[in-house]
Amino acid sequence: MNHWLVKTEPDVYSWERFVKEGRAMWDGVRNYQARNNLMKMKKGDKVLFYHSNVGKEVVGVAVVAGEHYPDPTAKEPGWAAVDLKPVKELQRPVGLDRIRSVPGLKDMLLLRHSRLSVIPVAAAEFRAILRISEAA
Repeated sequence: MNHWLVKTEPDVYSWERFVKEGRAMWDGVRNYQARNNLMKMKKGDKVLFYHSNVGKEVVGVAVVAGEHYPDPTAKEPGWAAVDLKPVKELQRPVGLDRIRSVPGLKDMLLLRHSRLSVIPVAAAEFRAILRISEAA
């Protein structure tokens, strides 16, 4: 199983809306590296849901609901989409500043490729984010 982080602007598509809808087609990705990451996602992979721009924090966990397929919003071929389903809201959001302050997360791709909207996450990084959220 792989782990991922997807970014969304909460004023465009929030965690709350995602939970209310119960499933989302993750589409509209027009960066080749992010697209390649979408195409590597497998059903059952776990995903950190990150609010970018406003908040800059991991707010929930989702799961990949199925393999990638052609993005129906793309005008040209070669772009991909996947379906995600919400799993749980984090006890406490984990902000970007907090992530930067944890030595074990210093190599997280979120910190090095901050503009990328779909990012692989190491299993240890995924677990660390969950632990930080649950810490008092």
